[in-house]
Amino acid sequence: VEQSAFFTHSATMGRMHSKGKGISRSAKPYRRSAPSWLKTSATQVVEQIGKFAKKGMTPSQIGVALRDSHGIAQVKSVTGSKILRILKSQGVNPAVPEDLYCLIKKAVSVRKHLERNRKDRDAKFRLILIESRVHRLGRYYKKAGKLPPNWKYESATASAIVQ
Repeated sequence: VEQSAFFTHSATMGRMHSKGKGISRSAKPYRRSAPSWLKTSATQVVEQIGKFAKKGMTPSQIGVALRDSHGIAQVKSVTGSKILRILKSQGVNPAVPEDLYCLIKKAVSVRKHLERNRKDRDAKFRLILIESRVHRLGRYYKKAGKLPPNWKYESATASAIVQ
């Protein structure tokens, strides 16, 4: 039995609320050291990350800005630690993890849409799916210690989290 070089893993996990089982992903560089042409030092990168965080950017937005504007493909290869860990060391890490924040933001926008369009049943169904993902992710983060044990998602107070 011969295996193809393309598929290194046998079974891919499917999406939670759709039928996709995609295997496309980005490829990180093989070399884990900083590129030789990069003249930016680790301290400069850390300062830049702090400036971006004070502007209110999320860790992924910081990574995109560093990649696109400053030519830093992988922050970890330059500084030795990831963006979120740098933010934690500076004390400016987000209170709610970014993926959970984005789901809450989406749920708030769908709920706002439903206030204007009461008959949109598809949106109502999608809101149920989004909020179930919020509850599941919240349960995971409480177990992992990233959220306080008494944290609870409530649709009434969700708009305050997003603000």
